Amino acid sequence: MSPRAGPAAWLVRGFPFLAWFPVSSAVVRGDLIAGVTGALVLVPKAMAYAQLSGLPVHFGLYVAFVPAILGALWGSSRQLSTGPVAIVSLMTAAALTPLAVPFSADYIELALLLTLMVGVIQFALGAFKLGAIVNFISHPVILGFMNAAAIIIALSQLDLLLGVPKGRSASFLGDIWQMLTHLPQTHWPTLAMSAFALLLMVLLKRVPAVARLNVLVAVVVTTVVSVVVGYERNARAAVDQIADAEVRDRVVRYADTAERIKALEARAAEQAMRLRRLETAGGDRRAIAAMRHELHLTQLDAADLTVENKDRWARLLRVAFERSESAGGEGASLHLAGQLPPGQRGDDGTWRLKKVDGNELHLSGGGEVVGDIPRGLPALRAPKITLDAVLSLLSAALVIALVGFMEAIAMAKALAAKTRQRLDPDQELIGQGMANLGGAFFQSYPACGSFTGSAINLQAGARTGLAMVFNGLFVVATLLVLTPYLYHLPKATLGVIILLAVASLVTVQALKHTWRASRADGMVAAATFVVTLLAAPHLDRGILIGATLAVLLYLLQTMRPRVAVLGRHRDGALRDTHAHPGLPTSPDVLALRFDAGLYFANAAFFEQHVLDEVAAKPGIKVLLISGASINRMDASGEEVVRRLVERMRDSGVEVMFSGLKKQVLDVMQRTGLDTLIGAEHLLPSDEQALAAIYRRLGRDGHGELLPGPSPRSERAT
Repeated sequence: MSPRAGPAAWLVRGFPFLAWFPVSSAVVRGDLIAGVTGALVLVPKAMAYAQLSGLPVHFGLYVAFVPAILGALWGSSRQLSTGPVAIVSLMTAAALTPLAVPFSADYIELALLLTLMVGVIQFALGAFKLGAIVNFISHPVILGFMNAAAIIIALSQLDLLLGVPKGRSASFLGDIWQMLTHLPQTHWPTLAMSAFALLLMVLLKRVPAVARLNVLVAVVVTTVVSVVVGYERNARAAVDQIADAEVRDRVVRYADTAERIKALEARAAEQAMRLRRLETAGGDRRAIAAMRHELHLTQLDAADLTVENKDRWARLLRVAFERSESAGGEGASLHLAGQLPPGQRGDDGTWRLKKVDGNELHLSGGGEVVGDIPRGLPALRAPKITLDAVLSLLSAALVIALVGFMEAIAMAKALAAKTRQRLDPDQELIGQGMANLGGAFFQSYPACGSFTGSAINLQAGARTGLAMVFNGLFVVATLLVLTPYLYHLPKATLGVIILLAVASLVTVQALKHTWRASRADGMVAAATFVVTLLAAPHLDRGILIGATLAVLLYLLQTMRPRVAVLGRHRDGALRDTHAHPGLPTSPDVLALRFDAGLYFANAAFFEQHVLDEVAAKPGIKVLLISGASINRMDASGEEVVRRLVERMRDSGVEVMFSGLKKQVLDVMQRTGLDTLIGAEHLLPSDEQALAAIYRRLGRDGHGELLPGPSPRSERAT
């Protein structure tokens, strides 16, 4: 579209979606088909990813609504699908789990705040055109992180696939190991449903007619099966119905501690309000300090009790009950599995704790289903912002913002290569930032560009971002109309969806390729992989340590670059005598090549290496530094060159430079170093420099550093 044909350029910069218009009916029709097709696949995956993030499943649909539309409207790619993705969902859970109990109100509040912070970071980076900052996270770091995260995601679904309770602690691998010790407690109906869903999706993927919709078909079929076989079994009981005194006491302590935590949190909120009033009114400094101390102690007490109750709940989740009723018709009682007293008959199956609400126990005896999904659109609500929460989430928000953008921009570049569309990374950052900023006010957790959704968009013929607008509108229809039909959807099916989605993220061959290409990059990828696995659920540590290691290795490499002593190869080129032993050199000329930029980190190494080579060849008259590989020089490099030239002259050795780049010569000119060296000592190429050197020495230099005369010149002679 020419600038004259569309809206004014300044208007398009602020509202990039205006560049889509005018659109033909054929484009709208194609975008509608692509949007609906993508939504049919997205809806079940969105619920699965929300489950992965530790949020109720309907939050995944919220992410597929407002963020998807805003990302399309303000991004630069017309086919990029923004929404919930596996990696960001897992990173969200990793960031929030240490701070609050998953699925709780506090957890949801922190998720909304995290989304807001991610949006602010991404929007600010895009607005200030700092998208290049993502280059500090190198490809090996992302590769190691993605592979580790894929394994963590797959392992995190084992409890849903097997029906075995899994605790949440500061050690993800420890939780997995503890869960595996309870494999004998596998809930066989859940495992059967998982195997059925997996087989169904894999087989349907091979049928061309339904290959794209294999996930949707599996969702419908497993939901129907769940209803028919009575997959879900729920019950309620009182605490005093637990027969085992130790377990009953543990449940009572858990319930009492939960009430104490609520009371402490209420007290902390009241103290924080009083503190704000004192600070606003300019109260006595001692009173303010005392109030801060009191508030801090209350928060510490609440945090300690929360950790204690998390551990207690993790142990309670592993308890299996059998519910029985005595022959005399007395009320039902709960016994530990396998410990039914004589004369009492149990109902079929075992029961586990699902929730403790005061004196009431919520029990589950069947497979887990999605359950009630609130019908309607997400309400407009501002995230709750506190300084402590912001500081706790800052590092995770930064990592999620960068990783999310890297995933989005990687997919957007792949799409642009196929559609030949111009891509603006900074505008894409703004688009992703707008998606998360808007989503934070409509109950969304962090979103980013989706590989699967974007590929479907492209294959289905999406031409503009209207496809994602239609996609979002279909999600609206789901929230308004279809949620009651999803009640009996087995969570095992969602676990299988996630398992298949992350299978492609395990790329062993890519790791091997990175190792072959560069041992240093291979070490970075391996270190990131190992740290991410061991640090889980704190995934941001893997990224941060990997990125830091990559930068350190780069600095180490540039601190000690190659300094090659040059000789004349038989092919006529000057080559490294270390790599090609026996090359002709000169008794009077030492030719060196420095293979790096000359800056503060390697300037001393350069100077020492040159001095060592000169000392090893004391009879030289000229030192030639081939500078074609020196692409920059800072003040430290300039000072070292100046000192080296002066020192060599005092020793009777002339210093000449060849092939220096303009940016290096500019530094020399600004500092007067070129005058010190002399114009006759700054030659544009190695050959011209050597020719000048040998003219000054009064001999031809053939058989040494100058190439032998060509056959043509010999015949002319």
